[in-house]
Amino acid sequence: MKENNEKTVRMIDYIDADTLLSTPMERTPFLIPSLLPQGIHLLCGSPKTGKSWLALWLGLQVARGGEVWGECPLEPHGVLYLCLEDTQQRVRDRLYQLTDTAPEGLHIATACDPLGRGLEESLENYLLLHGDTKLVILDTLQKIRPSRGEGANVYGADYADISALKDIADRFKVTMLVLHHLRKREDGVDPFNMVSGSTGLTGAVDGTFLLRRERGDDTAELLITGRDVQDQTLRLRFQRCVWTLEERLSDDEIVRERLPDVVFDICDFMRTRETWTGTPTELCAALGGKAAPNTITKILGRYSEDFLKASGVGFVTNRTMYGRQIGLFKLPKPVAADDLF
Repeated sequence: MKENNEKTVRMIDYIDADTLLSTPMERTPFLIPSLLPQGIHLLCGSPKTGKSWLALWLGLQVARGGEVWGECPLEPHGVLYLCLEDTQQRVRDRLYQLTDTAPEGLHIATACDPLGRGLEESLENYLLLHGDTKLVILDTLQKIRPSRGEGANVYGADYADISALKDIADRFKVTMLVLHHLRKREDGVDPFNMVSGSTGLTGAVDGTFLLRRERGDDTAELLITGRDVQDQTLRLRFQRCVWTLEERLSDDEIVRERLPDVVFDICDFMRTRETWTGTPTELCAALGGKAAPNTITKILGRYSEDFLKASGVGFVTNRTMYGRQIGLFKLPKPVAADDLF
């Protein structure tokens, strides 16, 4: 029998840049506003700097819907805290210091399998059973990593470990906060270079938090950087086992782009309409020529998930043989593109 040696050729699934610019997409949601978005993040610090106290307090605030440093009260969500360097007694003692009534949504484990040897499956099963979970804390990264022999590719191993966790965070739409250590030696160029390990760790995560504290001092700086969060530096003080905010060393407000005037015109235009369909040229004409047809779709795509949605206006787009079509409709009733075009 003749063997079939032909290989199946996989095509690249692509999208053209113009369509991407005009396609409405949700922005990355924040679990804690302006501080902690969905995805995977490292919380790094030297030993005994208070990382675990900070992580446990954040878990408590998320689970009971509390406030974090002056932000609006959070929606309560389930939290899984893998506290792998401590015993249940030690975690209980910390909880006594932080609260009198712990929320039911905060679940704690002090042991688990390592990465590649059961942890991924355990996390997936837990998240399937506890669909309200939005925060997973892993304390620490080193406790869940498998041992590797000499000669291993450190960068590749670092990147692979984080990528395995990030895949779970992205699929289940949760936030993972992974505690990790710093090198002892200071870096005079970039403090984030002090993160122990290779740049594969910081390159694979969505954000990095750096807690810097001098031993014996009750103050610290929390440096924050990431893909979806503004770079920030917060000055904190450790009081009664809780890290409190003393000062924001960067701007207190997240930098927001000035909305184009045409976004407000679109909201006014839809105030007396349930739906509207047409071409970009027709919409620009209806708005009095306040935007160019080649930019109106991109503006709609960019602001559809924040300002327009908050103002009660939905947006869909469709490319036909006659060109691009735009559909606008009143929220909260969703309208599919097939129902408009």
